[in-house]
Amino acid sequence: MSISVRTAITVLAALTASSVAPAQVTDGAEPMIAAGSGVMPVPAVIQTLEDEPFTPTVDSLDPLAPAPEAEPSAPGEVAQAAPAKDLPSLVAHYRGTDPGSRDLECLAVGVYFEAKSEPLAGQLAVGHVIANRANSGRRFPSSYCGVLFQRGQFSFVRRGTYPYISRTGRQWQNAVAIARIVDKQLHESSVPGALFFHAKRVQPRWRLTRVGTVGNHVFYR
Repeated sequence: MSISVRTAITVLAALTASSVAPAQVTDGAEPMIAAGSGVMPVPAVIQTLEDEPFTPTVDSLDPLAPAPEAEPSAPGEVAQAAPAKDLPSLVAHYRGTDPGSRDLECLAVGVYFEAKSEPLAGQLAVGHVIANRANSGRRFPSSYCGVLFQRGQFSFVRRGTYPYISRTGRQWQNAVAIARIVDKQLHESSVPGALFFHAKRVQPRWRLTRVGTVGNHVFYR
């Protein structure tokens, strides 16, 4: 009886398989690759269900994509933006009822009584006159209060005191802002170096150098 080659190979394969123990699969087992097959193992692709959205992990992000922006700080931790340099913006930023110190209060009082009805530039010029006197090192006191209460210098000062001021009014709040701006040197006066001023309605015969006019006041040094 003749046996075909195909039948012989089939019988031989069956006998061989029955005598080989099955491979033990462990966590560290290498994938089995047929010699010369040229086929490499391909990582499994996880399929997600259509009704479950896929959330990419950090490893799946594009390495060339820009880094995500940091979370904004809490409202209480955000630094207050600096005000613009123009005078109205500065006044709006520093406006308040409490000057913060006795000396700044004296500066604000001088601005209030001498120029509260003036434009902001006029109030600033008056504030700078008081500051210029205090910083001059000449015949004026070295503090704003000293300048304010110097005898015979400001007509609203009587017996070392001044009239009542409504601290909740906008004119006082503006004067406080001007005092802070002058003290911090945040805005220059349009009449730099002025040490004296008078209302335009009067004409004193001062032998001083006229610096300029702002609002209803004429300024000298």
